[in-house]
Amino acid sequence: MADVTTELLKAHFRQLRLPTMGRELETLARDAAASNQTFVEFLLRLTEIELAARAANAVATRIKNAEFPVEKDFDTFDFSVLPGLSKPKVLELGRCEWIEQKYNCCLVGSHGTGKTHISIGLGLAACRAGLRVRFFTAAELVSELEKEQKQYTLDRFLGQLERAHLLICDELGYVTMSRGGVELLFRVFADRYERGSILVTSDLPFSEWGQIFQGERMTAALLDRLTHHCHIFEMNGESYRFRESMKTKRGRKAE
Repeated sequence: MADVTTELLKAHFRQLRLPTMGRELETLARDAAASNQTFVEFLLRLTEIELAARAANAVATRIKNAEFPVEKDFDTFDFSVLPGLSKPKVLELGRCEWIEQKYNCCLVGSHGTGKTHISIGLGLAACRAGLRVRFFTAAELVSELEKEQKQYTLDRFLGQLERAHLLICDELGYVTMSRGGVELLFRVFADRYERGSILVTSDLPFSEWGQIFQGERMTAALLDRLTHHCHIFEMNGESYRFRESMKTKRGRKAE
């Protein structure tokens, strides 16, 4: 391919916002010539890599916008230490059909058993499936709701949350919230009923959620909506983080 023609074609790709095609043009052209590909076959390969790059960039953007504290997948979670947690069921949820059905998910159990890890794994799976996700700790979400309310931008923020296919609320009950914050959080949960999925993690069993929502009536109303269409996992056992820490210490002593 003549240099002038190549550079002109690359300029056209830039103008058309096809950067991967411009970047891979010469390499694929040489490969096509060496393997006697037809023009259509060459063009097909060129467009395929552009589409693949766009898909990968879109996934990366969704993961960035979700604002996960870290990226943790199921392949780094030791399911063997929690016999009561069904690995096949968790991996099935990773297919994200429950989110498309606007179901919820609750991970409830003792401190340090990997609830956040599983929630992030499910959130990453949703991002890769083309779904929009937002991740907050309960304290972060309430703080943001209160700030937006004070700045008279609450409706705009609620609209942003509504556009998320999955809202993850981690560590519910870990930090005490004000009455106003509790009411705002209830509003978010109630507004998503059968309209968008919520994933909640909490160290507290449902029977103690009255401590969070400061009253039986609000708690009952919330649980009625949250658990109506919901996958519930009880994750009780020895602290995952404590166990990993002890493994590390034993390994250092053995050196």
